[in-house]
Amino acid sequence: MTQNVGVTLLAIFQLNPDGLQLFDQHEDAVLPLLQEHGGELQRRVRSLDDTVEVHLVWFPSEQAFEAFRDDPRRTKVLPLMQMSKVEASIHPVREVPTSR
Repeated sequence: MTQNVGVTLLAIFQLNPDGLQLFDQHEDAVLPLLQEHGGELQRRVRSLDDTVEVHLVWFPSEQAFEAFRDDPRRTKVLPLMQMSKVEASIHPVREVPTSR
């Protein structure tokens, strides 16, 4: 389990069923790059109807996240995501303690 330091991001993808194969190709290319930048995909889930995918991703710092975003191997395959017509949003998040 990752320590509670660094940057945790929630990525929400509104998927287009017609572009799902392109989106999956994009993800297959970029997700392995996370580890090279110190990142960790903590959770990846997709709705049963294939219209929404959510990632919970951790990076040791904002700089590590920026290095991932700027990685030329990632930017090279960005057109796959654009052609898939996915709508993406990324949100910094934090743990919320649960009441007992």
